[in-house]
Amino acid sequence: MGTTVLGAGSWGTALALQLCRSGHSVQLWGHDPDHVRDLIEARENRAFLPGFPFPPPVAPQADLAEAVGSATDLLVCAVPSHAVRETMEAARPHIPETTILCSAAKGIEEGTCKRMSEVIAETTGCGERVSVLTGPSFAREVAAEMPTVVTAAAHAAETAKFVQHAFASPMFRVYASADPIGAEVGAAVKNVIAIAAGVSDGLGLGHNTRAAIITRGLAEVNRLAIKLGADPLTVTGLAGMGDLVLTCTAELSRNRSVGLKLGQGQKLTDILEGMTQVAEGVRNTLAVEELARTADVEMPITTEMRCLLFEDKPAREAMVDLMTRRLKAEF
Repeated sequence: MGTTVLGAGSWGTALALQLCRSGHSVQLWGHDPDHVRDLIEARENRAFLPGFPFPPPVAPQADLAEAVGSATDLLVCAVPSHAVRETMEAARPHIPETTILCSAAKGIEEGTCKRMSEVIAETTGCGERVSVLTGPSFAREVAAEMPTVVTAAAHAAETAKFVQHAFASPMFRVYASADPIGAEVGAAVKNVIAIAAGVSDGLGLGHNTRAAIITRGLAEVNRLAIKLGADPLTVTGLAGMGDLVLTCTAELSRNRSVGLKLGQGQKLTDILEGMTQVAEGVRNTLAVEELARTADVEMPITTEMRCLLFEDKPAREAMVDLMTRRLKAEF
């Protein structure tokens, strides 16, 4: 099977390793030639996912045209969400006519409020051949072959089924879904809620508070997803509750880590300068809130995170304002 992963960060590398385990030869494309050169020489991703040697079927690649043209069966987009449009526009002339496209990027595009699969469909014209892979899955644990369960979603059932079987292996179980809207909304919003959970932990507010943030965060995911046309059941599954719990509670969560440091009093600029990988929730807070406003959906946790991240609102004040909102029915 001709398979290519675009994006040689930790997530793209983990997916390339997983596809190799599923029986594919994989080209792993990176935008930085120096980084790709190191991947070739070291036969592992020392910069972003060290300790996991590349088996022979994984071939690092710096030439986008060659990498995309080789994806005769499956092309996976695992670049950061803010780079999806530019990357896929450049890839478009080289995509084979029968290739299935899979978005492994999590986020909402700033300015357009489009989901990543919508951006990919728009830039490539591939329509029904576009799918989504999402769910509770840290790159390092996927690379280490720890049991992981995710969702492959697409409007076309055959597309979802193709991606499901392409990725599946004994330690990587994939469920098929016909709801990419719910899957992608869950994937994007959970990063914002994870920042809030981290802020709570950084302030030392305890387990009650974290549980409340996760639960009410899920309500925000649910309201937005349903308004956009998603199946409510999707939010209760891997792409919703599963990914939210993982990202809000685990030490490996970059978004929770950002919130944790904010709650401890560090400045956002200092936190981001000290990171080597992208915390999608920071940039996506603005896009998610913009989408919520456009859809006329109330998302108070998201709004408070926007104020905290971009208006220097004190962390404790943000939490107090969430707690003292007007009393209302839960459902």
